[in-house]
Amino acid sequence: MRVAVLAGGRSSEHDISLASAAAVRSGLEAAGHEALDVRLARDGGWSHDGPVAVEPGGGLLGADVVFPVLHGPFGEDGTVQGLLEVADVPYVGAGVLASALCMDKVTFKDLMGHAGVPQVDYAGLREGDDRSELERLGLPVFVKPSRLGSSVGISKVESAGDLDAALADAFRHDPLVIVEAMSDGLEVECSIIGNETPEASEPGQIVVDADWYDYEAKYEPGGMELVVPAPIDPEVRERVRELATEVFTRVGCAGLARVDFFVEDGDVVLVNELNTMPGFTETSVFPKLWEASGVPFPELIDRLVALALERHEAERRYRF
Repeated sequence: MRVAVLAGGRSSEHDISLASAAAVRSGLEAAGHEALDVRLARDGGWSHDGPVAVEPGGGLLGADVVFPVLHGPFGEDGTVQGLLEVADVPYVGAGVLASALCMDKVTFKDLMGHAGVPQVDYAGLREGDDRSELERLGLPVFVKPSRLGSSVGISKVESAGDLDAALADAFRHDPLVIVEAMSDGLEVECSIIGNETPEASEPGQIVVDADWYDYEAKYEPGGMELVVPAPIDPEVRERVRELATEVFTRVGCAGLARVDFFVEDGDVVLVNELNTMPGFTETSVFPKLWEASGVPFPELIDRLVALALERHEAERRYRF
């Protein structure tokens, strides 16, 4: 297949996207595909040895499928997915609705709460909102922009006097902020691939040599250790896998995702969030969990391309 790999983008996760896309291109080539390096600049311009055109019926640079390795807003949030849908181009990953929904942490958690999915307590907040609701969360709490990833703009607040500064920092990135109660449970993650019948990887525990899983811990070599399988009872690991596939299906995801959990008191499994385009860098958890589950990187990338084509063909059966 000829695969156009979209990299960069307008979000603050631009550099992480470039690193992820480089790994994806290598995986595609190892699997026998032709990888096209398409760059999305910080100012919104697209390039691939010249201007790039997305044409209905004509695809993107004549590619068979697009792999949008974009993290954060303007790429992982349904915007690029919408463009590719309009152009009738097959692409890897979740569609418009699931991408937008999972990018917004508050909306995602609201939906999970409505469905009765167990999760950490939280509150969504806009500037000017009454902050009295935060009192029930206690301290410490984590303050996050609702629609960013890679731990950008996140603060751990341990004293009430630091809350205003943390909120101001988060509001610099997003008009909607989420404040989450702290969990003292194990951080466990599970990777998913598939469309209508998703498969879950072996869950792994995130162990960091830091106060919390911040940007440096995620992306600096040696910043975190991934323990696979996670050191929890087998039935609890299976519960993690079941919840991961349930959440994936409930929000209408496709192709791939990484679902993050806390496991408290040995057997209480709480969903934290779902990432529709997880990282593919050398430190990223998504491919590591599949490697540990018996799926080598080139095979994983090859399966994601096949899933994109399968989903596109299935969608075209309907007369929208």
